[in-house]
Amino acid sequence: MAPRMVPRMRYVAALLALIAGGLRAEPAGAPLEKEVADLIAGSQVTVVHFWAPWCANCKAELESAGWARFIAANPGVKFVFINIWHKGQNPQPMLAAAGLGAQPNLRLLTHPNPSKLAADRLNTFLGLPITWIPTTWIYREGKLRTAFNYGEIRFPVLQQLLDDTQDKWDR
Repeated sequence: MAPRMVPRMRYVAALLALIAGGLRAEPAGAPLEKEVADLIAGSQVTVVHFWAPWCANCKAELESAGWARFIAANPGVKFVFINIWHKGQNPQPMLAAAGLGAQPNLRLLTHPNPSKLAADRLNTFLGLPITWIPTTWIYREGKLRTAFNYGEIRFPVLQQLLDDTQDKWDR
């Protein structure tokens, strides 16, 4: 092989590797994860709540406007509801019936992957496992402080954990 061909082949190989790397598809949920990561990064306490319209425990949490009252009682806390495993169902009617949507400290998001099949569904978010819904995480300054990964939350318990998360720890 001619000596001048070797540098050209290396150049072409490097160029092809760069192009191939740039053509990799971004996961469907990546923009949503970036948005949520930006929301939790601040000093304000943020509650991230994963749910689905078909889920009985999720519906129970929405009854009697429980979440609406809780969010109104905590105006200094950001709340992010993420509709996952939703099978393409529109969450807006259910949320509106529960009094959710107009609160200034609430973001309503839907993950682009609607599947609830174990092999296809969203199983991690921000590098953390999601194994059940509802799942509720509490963040402060971008760090996970508390996680409920097993189902329906009781609002007095959540309030205590929010209060604890907001406290300054001088220990």
